[in-house]
Amino acid sequence: MPMYDFKCKKCGKEFLLARTLKQQESGSPFCPSCKSKSVDKVFTGFMAKTSRKS
Repeated sequence: MPMYDFKCKKCGKEFLLARTLKQQESGSPFCPSCKSKSVDKVFTGFMAKTSRKS
C-alpha cells in the first residue's frame, strides 16, 4: 500500500498515511492532530527495490 505525506494548512503538522489508490482518488484525508480536511500533499522522494542489479 502506498504511503503519502501530507501537511495540514490549519495547524502546520506533517503526517504520513498509508492509503489505497481508491482512497487517494476519493479525496483528501483529515489531519490527525486538529481534524481539519484542509491538507496538502507533500511531494517527497522514493526508492524502488528491484531484483535486478544495475
